[in-house]
Formats: sequence, structure tokens, C-alpha cells
Amino acid sequence: MDLWQLHIFVSVVENKSFSKASCAINLSQPTVSSHIKELEDHFKCRLLDRLGKITEPTKAGEILYQYSKKLLTLRDQSEAAMNDFLGRTKGNLFIGGSTIPSCYIIPRLIGPFSKQFPDISIELTAGDTMEIVQKIKKGSIEIGIVGAKIDDPQIKQEKLVADEMKLIVPYNHKWADQTFVDCSNLFEERFIAREKGSGTWQSILKSMDEAGLNSKKLNTSITMGNTVSVIQGILNHVGISILSTIAVQDDINKGRLKALSVKGLDLDRFFYLTLSKKRTLSPICNKFIEFARQPLHTDETA
Repeated sequence: MDLWQLHIFVSVVENKSFSKASCAINLSQPTVSSHIKELEDHFKCRLLDRLGKITEPTKAGEILYQYSKKLLTLRDQSEAAMNDFLGRTKGNLFIGGSTIPSCYIIPRLIGPFSKQFPDISIELTAGDTMEIVQKIKKGSIEIGIVGAKIDDPQIKQEKLVADEMKLIVPYNHKWADQTFVDCSNLFEERFIAREKGSGTWQSILKSMDEAGLNSKKLNTSITMGNTVSVIQGILNHVGISILSTIAVQDDINKGRLKALSVKGLDLDRFFYLTLSKKRTLSPICNKFIEFARQPLHTDETA
């Protein structure tokens, strides 16, 4: 057994396929199968089950997968630490972001960060807040930026970027000429909701409940899975919604959408730098955190 075999094994588990894993790590499928067989011979048990087109780990495979991830992470951290000691900032950074950060904030950080550290390879994963948190806990990504405060003993967060959310309506909506609406008026309109894992949506519901309103009475017969879909829904008069102004600034500038304040509702929030409490950060991750904290970069993304 060696680390390369474990790398192949992890790729098969995460891709749920021998063929997809072979493409991901640029090996032939017979070579991948041969390495997996050597691992199974070493442990004298089956590690993977082929279930039609899907490959799943056995119970023994699940155990090996968890330890393999730790070993491979430790390998990457040791290489990064040695490169850092020798004055060569080189390695990989796996970062995740919920919808707004992954589309608008993280790319603005990656650009100048990559210029400063050109030998660092960065892989950005997008998902809703809870998906990113789960990936951080599992170790598949090292750091995330999300739009909700998480109550989880395994997670630590710090405020990174302030965000202003507003009620977004089409340019010809009956409220389009107003600068604000009363929060009680929101229940008159059809709202486009986000999926349950959305940090933005959870923040909105929490603000309504804290204002003494029953968020469950909101007319949310339409649910959409990402901010882009919600924006298109508003443009096509499916409903209205509360969104980050970062996401709709272009449509506001072009006059297609209007942004209104909501009287009686606290819609100010933050995007949070999100990390695991239990995992040791790589030198590269620490460099990115230090870079992201700099006021110049946070001002650019606000």
C-alpha cells in the first residue's frame, strides 16, 4: 500500500466510478482497477462494490476512505510546509463558497492572490451554505466563505465582508418608484424562495421572525435553487425576492430591476470566513486567510 494507491482509491470513491476516476487522474481504467485490486489484496477484503453504473465503498472501504483522506491531506500539508520553509510558496488550495461568495467575492480575491502567489493552484467549489460546511467538515475543502452564521461545534467563523440585502422587484412593479416598503406589505406579494440550505434565505426568515412577523405566512409557492434563477424569475415577473445587492448590481445599473429598503426589517448581514476547528490549516490556507482579511480586498468586494 502506498499513497498513490490511496489517491486512486479516493478518486474512485468520490467520482463513484472507475471510468470517471481514470479520467480525473489521467490513468487508464485497467490501471485504476489494478491498483484497487492490489489494495483489496493487501487488506484481504472487498473495498468497492460496483452497483450498475455506480461504484460505492463497502463498510471496509468507508473506513479506508476516511483514513486515506487524512493521510493525503497530511501529505499535502507537509509538502506545503516544506515549500514555505524553503521560500517557495507552492501547492494546492481547495476553497468553497455559497452562491454569492463563489460568484462575486472569491473570484475577486483569487485574481490578485494568484498574481502574488503564481505557483498556487486553486480549486473553487460552489454550493449552498450547508453543502460548503459539510465539505469543510469532511476535509474535501479547507476553507469556505458563506452567507450565514453556523451553529456547529466543529466550525469556526469570522466576519469577512458586509452585505446589504434589499427587496428586488422588476422595473415596472407597482413599488418600483418607491425607495422603501413596510415589511408588513411583503405578505401581499408572491415571493420567490431559495432552497432550505441557502444562507441568504435563512437570514431573511430569521430577520422576519425577529421583527415579530410570521415568516411562514409569506407566499412562497415558488422555490428556486440559486440566485441566478431567482433573478431571472423576478425579471420574468414570477415573483419578487430579497437578494444581496452584490448579485443584482448589474441589472439595477441597467434599469431592469429596482432595489428597495424594507422598513422594520434588519437586512444587513455578513459573509463569513468558515473553517474547521479540528483540522490544522495548511500554510497556503493561512496565506489566503491573511490576504482575504486585508481591508483593500474586502472593500473591493463590498
